[in-house]
Amino acid sequence: MDSFLLLVLQLMLISLYVRTQPISCSSNKVILPLKTQQISSGSIPKPPNKLSFHHNVTLTVSLTVGSPPQQVSMVLDTGSELSWLHCTKGSPNFFNPVLSTSYSAIPCASRTCVTRTRDFSIPVSCDPKKLCHVTLSYADASSAEGALASDIFRIGSAGQPGTIFGCIDSGYSSNSGEDSKTTGLMGMNRGSLSFISQMGFPKFSYCISGRDESGVLLFGEADFPWLGPLNYTPLVQISQPLPYFDRVAYTVHLEGIRVGNKLLQLPQSVLEPDHTGAGQTMVDSGTQFTFLLGPVYTALRNEFLAQTKGILRVYEDPNFVFQGAMDLCYRVPVNRVGLPPIPAVTLIFRGAEMSVSAERLMYRVPGMVRGGDAIQCFTFGNSDLLGIEAFVIGHHHQQNVWMEFDLEKSRVGLAQVRCDLASQKLGVGP
Repeated sequence: MDSFLLLVLQLMLISLYVRTQPISCSSNKVILPLKTQQISSGSIPKPPNKLSFHHNVTLTVSLTVGSPPQQVSMVLDTGSELSWLHCTKGSPNFFNPVLSTSYSAIPCASRTCVTRTRDFSIPVSCDPKKLCHVTLSYADASSAEGALASDIFRIGSAGQPGTIFGCIDSGYSSNSGEDSKTTGLMGMNRGSLSFISQMGFPKFSYCISGRDESGVLLFGEADFPWLGPLNYTPLVQISQPLPYFDRVAYTVHLEGIRVGNKLLQLPQSVLEPDHTGAGQTMVDSGTQFTFLLGPVYTALRNEFLAQTKGILRVYEDPNFVFQGAMDLCYRVPVNRVGLPPIPAVTLIFRGAEMSVSAERLMYRVPGMVRGGDAIQCFTFGNSDLLGIEAFVIGHHHQQNVWMEFDLEKSRVGLAQVRCDLASQKLGVGP
């Protein structure tokens, strides 16, 4: 196995999952804990329209589905609509629809199949039993297929009968015990078939801790005195369909980027969607790092290089591009504890800012050592190298930020917070 393939496998080993423990809930909210766990490659196929590489940290949530309840673990993805589960009759670790008396396959002549799937990238079809058949396409040209179905999904004491999802039974591989710990994907965008829309909560929040691997997911109102006020940025609203604009994504207004105290000199036109919809800025929990369109990435890269000259030692290998899109990497002594002082990078949104500093600006490439130095890469990448026409704000830069997604008022709220302490205050911390 060559070093690149080994690197890919190493990078696939990390994910966040929800511990199996009592869930804190009240009449208007459900609170779930988050924690890290290693999983192997192959367990989470890339959902439609995602980035082309496979190795990323994922956020997962544990819940029960069916009657009697079956425990499942689902990747939390604010960039997708249709939720899906691995369905099988042979594995006790996946969802088995045969064992659920409340499971129902959706007929292809039903309104759900005919009208509510119009935005799917691949049109639904009718199987030999005249049931609605869905095909999910992935960025790496693979696909997964199965039945559009409904069943009872429960989080805490809240249950929603007739929740629509994809029951995927082909097109994926899972051949290890670790793979089976992730059962599917929870679509959390603003589409009518997304999990949050079907559950009926007007908003949800999450908070990811960077160090002690604890965090929290909240469905409902975040009305906690210790949280303090959130800074809100409105979602971009476009009335008519555009070919490259995802209207149900959490798209925000990116107005500028600051490195240290210096604001990058960028024309506003490069930060806004063009007439085709290309260039939107999406907040995506299903992507690890942050990716910027070429001209903006180049400006940020050049300024960060200038401000870290003499502080960080650049890794000079023109053939090495981390994860296919991150070409600014550094050599840091393996035995060094922490990083030298480096400038923060601040993303400026309309009405709110997200400041990325210290460890969140650098990511150590697992297993890669050159002459006693570890290789650490700048955690912003170039969207152009991935072939995507958008800015994507990944969850690595959302660490220790309370992220609220308000569907009712079409906005995203942000507040700096220690997520490990937030978890403890909510009774789900270690």
